[in-house]
Amino acid sequence: MRITEHVLRRAWHRTAAGSDLLDDIMLPPTGTSPEQYAHRVAEPGGLFLVLDEAGTVRGHRNPYHEVFATQDLDQALYFAAEDTVRRLAEHIVAHSPGQGPAANLVTGQAGLLDRIDPAWGDRFRSGGVHGTGAARPCGRGPLERLAWIADAWRDQAPYTHLAFFRGADVSAGDIALLHGADPAQVAAGTRLSDLCDTGGSGRDLGEIPWETLCFGQEGDWTYLLYHDTPPGTRADRAALAGLGVRDTVLLSACSAKAIYTFEHTRDGERVADDAGAIELIGYDRGRAPFYRGGRLDFLNQAIRRAELDHPELTDEFELFFHALDTALGLRLPERDLAEGTVRAARWAGAGGR
Repeated sequence: MRITEHVLRRAWHRTAAGSDLLDDIMLPPTGTSPEQYAHRVAEPGGLFLVLDEAGTVRGHRNPYHEVFATQDLDQALYFAAEDTVRRLAEHIVAHSPGQGPAANLVTGQAGLLDRIDPAWGDRFRSGGVHGTGAARPCGRGPLERLAWIADAWRDQAPYTHLAFFRGADVSAGDIALLHGADPAQVAAGTRLSDLCDTGGSGRDLGEIPWETLCFGQEGDWTYLLYHDTPPGTRADRAALAGLGVRDTVLLSACSAKAIYTFEHTRDGERVADDAGAIELIGYDRGRAPFYRGGRLDFLNQAIRRAELDHPELTDEFELFFHALDTALGLRLPERDLAEGTVRAARWAGAGGR
């Protein structure tokens, strides 16, 4: 059945009639073009449903940000209900004595959806589009392996760029050389403490000179940490492919401008569902940050798992980094960085600066 505004409103009315939470006016505003967003949506970032002549329902968070598209009526109703209960849960939590605005928000959303339709509650807990079931708890501390760095990284410490490379027999040394590391120091196995005298001194990692980089292997990934590469040394896709790299993840911070970006590349192609630059500040707890059912939906599911597993984490960056660990296996060596035993080098030509 082709979804029209009449069909959608009639189906929403039936759903609301069987629920003690919903009523007809709670259906997100609808229209026929994203350009109508500003005239139909009361709060910026609210959900706007665009219905086209083919019967496709498209969800928008602003005129340019489409978050889902479906021709499935149940799915369209679910997305609308998900947005509605989000606002209800925010109100409930904000008026709960002794609790901060983030406390129990996600579990509250799940519980409200359960009251409308238990299948919708399960779908929300899964974080995916089709409700394949919530992933098992991670079974580890929330700040282990990768998320420990999230808070300091907001201030570009210890490095502005956290880059990860995965493929068959990818060499950390070769990755460092490709990006412009001093060949002699890479060959000598130079450590960060050799360059910065941080070993056991308690020195703030944010003081590490900008002409250094750190590199190594953790799990399936080679990592490279740096502030900025010298002009003309940024590695291109062909060069990375020549080293066997198939997957890359780059996290970049610019604390002065509050810009924090995430980029995932596979086989030289950016994995982004045509979303443009992905900024971490676009992630809002309890709301899937990536296109629903798209190529990054696996991260939506990992983020929901992190939200449910660790409601004690109040920092969205920590939740996001924990999800990157869960979904992609990204890790960084906290102790090695703190003690300065991680492999490091200066940029070629940096000399003794």
